Amino acid sequence: MIGFLRQWIERRRELRRCWQEDAKRLAATDPVGAYYEAQRRAALSRAQGNAGECLHWAKVASEVARIDLRAEMHFEVVKAIADQESAGRR
Repeated sequence: MIGFLRQWIERRRELRRCWQEDAKRLAATDPVGAYYEAQRRAALSRAQGNAGECLHWAKVASEVARIDLRAEMHFEVVKAIADQESAGRR
């Protein structure tokens, strides 16, 4: 049981490292638009039916919001991104 718990904890740490690395990469490339880019990738993944990838990019977006104060985060823009991705898949 303890072995299983250790594996689970390590897997969670690994996933968090992936979110952090992607968030840092996006923030370094475009600090202001990094949050929107992560949301765009999450919406695209959701539209393609890839739930795991969607969750990853949603977590990256939240990590960008946490680490970079310059990132813009307006709900109207995020909604427009989601609507655009949904319309592109119809």
